[in-house]
Amino acid sequence: MAVILGIWDGHDSGAALLVDGRVEAAVNEERLTRRKLEVAFPRRSIRECLSIAARAAEEVAVVAASTTDPSKTLGRLQPWTKESYYLHRRRKTAPGAGAELRAIAKYRLTEWPPNALSRWLSRYALRRELASCGLHRAALRLFDHHECHAAAAAAASGFDSCVVVTMDGVGDGKSATVSRYKAGRLEPLRVTPARHSAGVFFEHVTHLLNMRELEDEGKVMALADYASPVPDDRNPLRQLLFAEDGCFRTARPGHALRAPLRRVHWGVPNEQFAYMAQRALEDACSSLVAGAVAASGEHRVALAGGIASNVKVNRRLRTMPGVEDVFVFPHMGDGGLAFGAAVLASGMPRTDLHDVGLGRAYEPAEIAAALDSAGLVFSVPRDIAEATADQLIAGSVVMWFQGRMEYGPRALGHRSVLARPDRPELRDRLNLVLKRRVWYQPFCPSMLESEARRMLSDFDGRPNRHMTMAYQVAAAARSQLSGVTSVDGTCRPQMVEDTDPGPFASLLREMRMRIGIGALLNTSYNIHGLPLVCSPTDAIAVFVESGADWLAAGPYLVERRR
Repeated sequence: MAVILGIWDGHDSGAALLVDGRVEAAVNEERLTRRKLEVAFPRRSIRECLSIAARAAEEVAVVAASTTDPSKTLGRLQPWTKESYYLHRRRKTAPGAGAELRAIAKYRLTEWPPNALSRWLSRYALRRELASCGLHRAALRLFDHHECHAAAAAAASGFDSCVVVTMDGVGDGKSATVSRYKAGRLEPLRVTPARHSAGVFFEHVTHLLNMRELEDEGKVMALADYASPVPDDRNPLRQLLFAEDGCFRTARPGHALRAPLRRVHWGVPNEQFAYMAQRALEDACSSLVAGAVAASGEHRVALAGGIASNVKVNRRLRTMPGVEDVFVFPHMGDGGLAFGAAVLASGMPRTDLHDVGLGRAYEPAEIAAALDSAGLVFSVPRDIAEATADQLIAGSVVMWFQGRMEYGPRALGHRSVLARPDRPELRDRLNLVLKRRVWYQPFCPSMLESEARRMLSDFDGRPNRHMTMAYQVAAAARSQLSGVTSVDGTCRPQMVEDTDPGPFASLLREMRMRIGIGALLNTSYNIHGLPLVCSPTDAIAVFVESGADWLAAGPYLVERRR
């Protein structure tokens, strides 16, 4: 029996546990520390994965980790450096004097590739941390940053063969890679060096729009929909980022890219700047993937890396000529590196991520004890899906806490906030009162797969289970999805198998039977800026603080006291 533990100790740190090639558990540290996109060493995630899988630390044969470049190594040796940057990036501390110079130095340092010394020092620092977690007996294997992204996407894609494209900020001296996947092996084809980073380009755009880089790029994508279109020949950002010969190219290195972006931003409104950046990113990614398909001879594409969280980019790639199918690894950013490292150390087994409920589930007795401790009165309906549907149909907002916690950034019916999808006023209430986020950022629907065929005009018959792709809403379904449709007529749906026996699919079937819409507005169970809830205690705290009407936790239903 091979017990392999993958870890990642950088941005969105976490752990993943594979036993004989099967995924037993995967958790990110933010869910346990309650600090969004945590950067600390994932000791809580390690304990949680071992606990979920009922394994002892002594059973772990191999610990797999990634990224040994000088920047990452410095953070391992001096954790205060990454903590300082974390607090600055999340706007928890004032920028102070020299902030611009520190930013330039940071981007320059992250461009450097690994060397013999940085690898040795990373191994030393990781060994020290692992020993404190009781993992001193396990062998330690180190893998390349982008190889881990690629392995995660390839292994979980379900494809026998495909071209694998990773598009990220920076890691181990690279910003993007192209590989051919076949017979369980990855063959490298193209590498974009870190100095030409599409991810860093978009980070700078995010920062200039006074948003948090590495966190608010989705807001930039959403804001772009509210701009008047700019003709391509009048978009100066397309000259700063483009692709050729299967690689990204930027007019300047990442550390010097902010200055020309700032000059463009100075003369245009925010939404127009966002549009130009989004358009440049889509064009560059399309060119890169077209080159990847041509170079590999493969017509199915697997994606990973932070840029793969941009659902408008993913839709553009999916609809390109010559592309048959696109799979996006559900935890596409750096938070998924632990999974990729574990896959590589396990010999690249194919992994089933049909359901990404890989965190802890809580027994009804545990949930009831937490409700009692909080002084909440609850009922036990005959069927939680039926009782929840009653409240949703009446126009209530329901917080939904069921089963194992999701792995990755999307709420997929385990830790969700739910409402009817056909009520824009519920969307606005969620935005302004519960989620407390910008008005232009849309919510997403979860829908039965059969409803996707009816409601989405460009659905191609391949269901997207993990909310990683934008689709065009059919004209006949616009009113039914009016609360979850972007201003450009698209949405980012989760498609749930009609015959799924779980409570969330039962709830969607209940909604279709009663109001003719097998879909719901589904957003993550959290307050904006905080991680998805993990435990019943977390769920209760957010319910009490928010303005939601009901909480459906396990078999129990709780009404807010007015």
